[in-house]
Amino acid sequence: MNKKRNIHIFVILFIMLLSPADNGVIAATNAQPVDSTLPDHFGRMFHLPPFAPPTDDIRAALLEAGKPGGILDAKDNLVAGPKNLIVDPSLSANNRNNPTQTAGTTFFGQFLDHDMSFDLTSTLGTTTPPITSVNTRTPAFDLDSVYGEGPAGSPQLYDPNDPIKFRVETTGGLGLDEDLPRDPATMVAIIADPRNDENLNLAGLHAAFLLFHNKAVDLVRSTTPSISNQNAFAEARRLTTYHYQWMILYEYLPLIVGQAMVDDILTNGRWFYTPWDGQAFIPVEFQIAYRFGHSMVRPSYRANLAGDNGNAFFGMIFDPAGEGSPDPIDLRGFARAPRRYIDWQTFFDFGDGEVKPNKRIDTKISTPLFHLPLPTIPSNAPPTSLMQRNLLRHLTWSIPSGQTIARFMGVPVLKASKFADIAQIHSSFAISTPLLFYILREAEQPGVDGLHLGAVGGRIVGEVFIGLLESDPNSFLNADPFWEPTLQANTGITNNFCHSKFCMTDFLSFAGVDPASRMP
Repeated sequence: MNKKRNIHIFVILFIMLLSPADNGVIAATNAQPVDSTLPDHFGRMFHLPPFAPPTDDIRAALLEAGKPGGILDAKDNLVAGPKNLIVDPSLSANNRNNPTQTAGTTFFGQFLDHDMSFDLTSTLGTTTPPITSVNTRTPAFDLDSVYGEGPAGSPQLYDPNDPIKFRVETTGGLGLDEDLPRDPATMVAIIADPRNDENLNLAGLHAAFLLFHNKAVDLVRSTTPSISNQNAFAEARRLTTYHYQWMILYEYLPLIVGQAMVDDILTNGRWFYTPWDGQAFIPVEFQIAYRFGHSMVRPSYRANLAGDNGNAFFGMIFDPAGEGSPDPIDLRGFARAPRRYIDWQTFFDFGDGEVKPNKRIDTKISTPLFHLPLPTIPSNAPPTSLMQRNLLRHLTWSIPSGQTIARFMGVPVLKASKFADIAQIHSSFAISTPLLFYILREAEQPGVDGLHLGAVGGRIVGEVFIGLLESDPNSFLNADPFWEPTLQANTGITNNFCHSKFCMTDFLSFAGVDPASRMP
């Protein structure tokens, strides 16, 4: 264990034993019992008291804070339409663009979430011990959300004519653009994780991973013609997974937590995410903190440049008017139509000037997320406001306040005056703020300005991400620590948002879904 980390933890524990609770440090005798942690269940990163009791009063305050039109709603001018919301920033004056991130960062982050955790058992707003809730994904960046149980265990995902390649279908348009395989009667995607069809952008990204693997199979077979199907599949999966993990560590993570935080964790070690015996798990504090990504979602996107009868296809991320249509006007998933595909130059920087920015990490959330389509909600049960659901999750997991975690980390605590808006809803929230709200407000502060997470949010997210990679014996960090990307990078473009040896633009180019591959 790192000596600096040892000393830091000893000092924290010593202070907790000696300091009274009213001194801003939670006494050890008030801490919750330590939960066991298992790889296939959720657990805790911090064993600290919850931010508030699970009373009707607190529940009502959380619903008020996360309601449509409330303090978290950016109040985007949706009447202006999806295209105008992109080209005219004044229509989203409360919802600022992030010049350091591209629009695709959101959906890569959502894809990562679905690869490491899936909670099917806890009840929204009902107190639940994390150890009793099963995580149906493996807590690793191993692409089990794509590969399922492999060709033998999940044959429905694979091509009957070549069972080590994925099934990939088309939208049926002039370009016969890629789509997920679907049940022809219901249009339900046949994929390992159904959540990856929640929106068109995410479905397109999942399809790109299917195609990347298929191209990797072709490459492996071409270089080793005598290789068996079993070994070709294993090598193609290794190549796909290693390049994916590289992008996580060297492209995505610096964008969301800041390069300085990544460097600090890699150099000085993890202080707070410490799985026992290397058994990785997903902490519930991380499950809350990682919802910061919802603040990066734009109200609308340009899905492609010419799919809508030769015109660009613009759509809200969600629009109630799209309910029940086989070709919705919005970008919800669960549908197939010729125009429903992604041109990735909108989402990642291919050097052609077409890329669009993300939204900043802050307490202003795009208005469409306050009216989710029911198919995107577990059990189709209200509330349909994403932020109400996020805030109620703090009661589900008995999450500590942002202030308590900041004190435990030894980082500056935001003053109560920073929370005047949510304190008007419930006075206790000024000094014991729900963790997600605290993290979003922390990211707004000078010096960060919504470009990435701050000290508390960045530390939680950064340590868990790096911890998952370091705890996985099959990750490139462990299995081949000197490995570097081997597939051809797209050297013909200038990517101003990634300076790594292999970026998402390279990944999409190898998969054959980049702008150059769309050309006739």
